[in-house]
Amino acid sequence: MRYTHLTQDERYQIYILKKAGHDSSNIAKLMKRHKSTISRELRRNRGERGYRPAQAHQQAVARRCNDNGKRISKHPWDFVDIKLGQLWSPEQICGYLKASGMPNVSHERIYQHIYADKRAGGTLHKSLRCQKQRKKRYGQRERRGVIVDQVSIDLRPDVVDQRGRYGDWEADLVIGAGQQQALVTLNERKSRYSLIGKVDRKTAQEVADTMIALLTPLADCVHTVTSDNGKEFSQHARIAKDLDAQFFFAYPYCSWERGANENMNGLIRQFFPKKMSFDGITASDIALATYSLNHRPRKCLGFKTPHQVFMSQLQSH
Repeated sequence: MRYTHLTQDERYQIYILKKAGHDSSNIAKLMKRHKSTISRELRRNRGERGYRPAQAHQQAVARRCNDNGKRISKHPWDFVDIKLGQLWSPEQICGYLKASGMPNVSHERIYQHIYADKRAGGTLHKSLRCQKQRKKRYGQRERRGVIVDQVSIDLRPDVVDQRGRYGDWEADLVIGAGQQQALVTLNERKSRYSLIGKVDRKTAQEVADTMIALLTPLADCVHTVTSDNGKEFSQHARIAKDLDAQFFFAYPYCSWERGANENMNGLIRQFFPKKMSFDGITASDIALATYSLNHRPRKCLGFKTPHQVFMSQLQSH
């Protein structure tokens, strides 16, 4: 696969990972880039104050403009293949190309490219989230009792439903094989920013501890939490008290009331499929899945990434 130029978003990713203490080799592995690309970027595009992503992008663009002997390819298939390898969807790739002013290609054409590659024996199709036909899931009568002191979603402030502010979160569990270990999933409604934590047993104690641990560093941006009616959320009062937030419950079998979280769980299954045992999942696996979800552009965000949107809000405070 031929080299493609780093995008401005990738330069922000390099800056964040470098600031977090990662070396060039780890950054390259996380971003699925060659380590020489990262080391060359950090060497050539740094200024007096070190590596700054905005200034680095300006330097790189200016260098390309001054190079009269070369031109950027009009067919960005190398970029498409790289982003498919990073588990971006064709629509996300198309929208990002358009929003960045890069040579564009429609998402339908990207699908054609993927299936042509599949017929030729390639593996690009394995990056697609949906690999098989979906089956409708029918609800069953709840047999596990009622959670004490539940607060209905009907009492949730209207601003939450309208996504009028940052800091309103949705919560759920993704269950592993054998109905034992699980992943606690949290997403911020407006930015779609995601957090994931693993529990060895889906007890109310472990789930509450994990939710509090994930949200405490962002406590200033936690106003409400909304979950389903699973008994694993029966310690909702403790969660609300420790986070100084309100906790609400959606109606049974009304998954659309937490639509962003349900969509997030579907995206997570791309990394941790159904019937997969969670015994072997490591903290690094979870960190990589979280990083990928938060650094993929979303159509509902104008093809910005959840990380860009959420972190800009935190910095504004």
